[in-house]
Amino acid sequence: MSLSVEVKNAEGKKVGSVDLPAELFDAQTNVPLIHQVVTAQLAAARQGSQKAKNRGETSGSGKKPFKQKGTGRARQGSVRSPLHRGGGAAHAVRPREYSQRTPKKMIKAALAGVLSDRQRNERIHVLEAFGANPNTKTAIAAARQFSDRKNLLVVLARTEDVAWRSLRNADNVHLLVPDQLNAYDVLKSDDVVFTDAAFKDLLSGNVKGKGAKAVASSSEEVSA
Repeated sequence: MSLSVEVKNAEGKKVGSVDLPAELFDAQTNVPLIHQVVTAQLAAARQGSQKAKNRGETSGSGKKPFKQKGTGRARQGSVRSPLHRGGGAAHAVRPREYSQRTPKKMIKAALAGVLSDRQRNERIHVLEAFGANPNTKTAIAAARQFSDRKNLLVVLARTEDVAWRSLRNADNVHLLVPDQLNAYDVLKSDDVVFTDAAFKDLLSGNVKGKGAKAVASSSEEVSA
């Protein structure tokens, strides 16, 4: 079974249609799975580089500040104690790794699920091309012809450098190449626009890694 979507040129005229494989664009949308994958993706983006010095890392003398007894004060052993001004932090924040292990099959199934959700709501579009030498105004108009919703995800082939430069500073337009396509970016975008070249790269698996063929083959196994 396959679905189809119209292919339009930059002027908005229909020039053909393409088939959408059901394995990738009509898969089960497993919400808990998508939530887990997106949470892991956002966690992996955290730097985790915050750090405070503990008493062993602060500078200062190792000499005892004052004698143990006879002063009436609480005994102290070091000026680097957290009790002293300029001392180390009592429970110092340490660098940490936030990334979570997420199996590849889960990542691919989540992507198939969100693409399928967009397809069911008629929010997957295919543009023939942006033209030989599009400027920013014409490129935005070509991408925006499909929808007036705010956030747009445009997927370009790696060879479409001119279109990338034309759209990279456009408001509320996010650009990706096929091998960067992920569940989070699809979810936060209202519509997804593929160029014909990018769509062919996605379906043929002519992208970095295993490509869309692996996504399609694994989506049913994980979401079942």
